[in-house]
Amino acid sequence: MTRVKGGAVAKNRRRKVLKAAKGYFGSKHRLYKTAQEQTFHSGVYAFRDRRANKRNFRKLWITRINAGCRLNGISYSKFINGLNKAGIEINRKMLSELAVNEPEMFKGLVDAAKSALEGKKVNTNVALSKKEEAPKKEAKKETKTVDLKDMTVAELKKLAKEKGISGYTTMKKDELISSLK
Repeated sequence: MTRVKGGAVAKNRRRKVLKAAKGYFGSKHRLYKTAQEQTFHSGVYAFRDRRANKRNFRKLWITRINAGCRLNGISYSKFINGLNKAGIEINRKMLSELAVNEPEMFKGLVDAAKSALEGKKVNTNVALSKKEEAPKKEAKKETKTVDLKDMTVAELKKLAKEKGISGYTTMKKDELISSLK
């Protein structure tokens, strides 16, 4: 029987491994044997750390919720117990976002948890709508005079589209400026 060399198939297989090992240190991205070994290990690390990542985020969320609870005079465990007794189902990710970005609304949840721990009936709609009671901050819109000549063609076309000017896609910059004035 005649000898059959690996040829293109073997070369493609090795190239695929070396491409996956791109960026590794030393011989791990240059030599096929060490690159293959490292890519096997990398796959194991990635599999493991996808699960570890979920644990790490849960720890972060709990830490943020605990900090928000301590500011409102309750411990994390009592807060979670109070929410369960009040019948408020909200996950830890959302609670941490509220604790960081919406302290007024988070305080409403803390108050609901505290009253549920005391055995009082809690209206969950009131606890979740504390944000509406807080004064709304109105964004101050500064009216600036915009010089159309300083704008790019893409920005001018966007303005033309907003104003409903027809045929703006084929216009040059000077034509856009004159039609926008």
